[in-house]
Amino acid sequence: MSQRKIKLSILDQSIVRQGGDARQAVIETIETVRLAERLGYTRFWVSEHHNSRMIAGSAPEVLMVKLADVTNSIRIGSGGIMLPNHSALKVAENFRMLETLFPGRIDLGMGRAPGGDRVSASLLNPSNDFSEQGYLDQLEHLQAYFTDTAATSYGAILAVPQAPTVPLQWILSSSGGSAGIAARYGLGLAVARFINGFASPDLVESYRKQFRPSEYFPEPKELLSITVLCADTEEKALQLRKLSDYFLLQFERGKFEPMGPYEEIKDYQFSPQEQERIQYNSGRIISGTKDQVKEQLTKLADDFDLDEIVVATMTYSQEDRLRSFELLAEAFELVPGIKN
Repeated sequence: MSQRKIKLSILDQSIVRQGGDARQAVIETIETVRLAERLGYTRFWVSEHHNSRMIAGSAPEVLMVKLADVTNSIRIGSGGIMLPNHSALKVAENFRMLETLFPGRIDLGMGRAPGGDRVSASLLNPSNDFSEQGYLDQLEHLQAYFTDTAATSYGAILAVPQAPTVPLQWILSSSGGSAGIAARYGLGLAVARFINGFASPDLVESYRKQFRPSEYFPEPKELLSITVLCADTEEKALQLRKLSDYFLLQFERGKFEPMGPYEEIKDYQFSPQEQERIQYNSGRIISGTKDQVKEQLTKLADDFDLDEIVVATMTYSQEDRLRSFELLAEAFELVPGIKN
């Protein structure tokens, strides 16, 4: 097995489970970040989703304040801010405030998907035209705000508060186009394998070839995010995987209802068509015991030639989620306090 030293991080979506509510989901996110820091995870990112009863994480920039406040060293970030939903100036000010409150600990992960449906995206930002050029314009403006070079015919435009440091910026990518954008601006690349199970090492290779050094990243920097379900036994891991496969099928049908327990679907038989979709999506999920998962994640890191993996773990039970993170920390021998 490879001797590559792999860092682990977490992507949390504040999942609302059946019988629970949004407050409980957010409290569990807070519980999770505390555990992540104790175990030695490198960063903890939270996502932006809209118009769904299942996901409470709609405002990462707000939730990040609480998460950073209850921790001391783990990096806190967005995975991500869906930039077209927002004003670039407001994003710059939000994250400069975060950097002012928690200097040297803030990551700004950005994407261009709606984070929900186009109707809610249009209501979040009525000027959003969903074009690639609009997204690129926002990125250009964001860089100007972070470097204090923004101006109009009326004078300079400052993103306040002014701070000596800026958050590290990452582009979330499941395709070559976004990887090229990350390279062009000299930003970090976060490969979203949990969204596109066919994202290949070519994406990272292309990013590295096109990379232009920046003040944020003098050299290219990549990480990969994938869904991981780790359990003490193979039987438990199979249960977690079946539940995950079932709900992913529901998502694809546009059903974003709170997640129920395994017992409700344990006797469910997937149709041949559903089995085809499960196989199609299999590259988005890794599951098994800690030794099995370590082997799979290490191979993935070797294939992509990177040293950090961000794990997303969606389960009905908070105990199952936390146990999965504990087993991963054991498998990779994470050491609290050692970061990038």
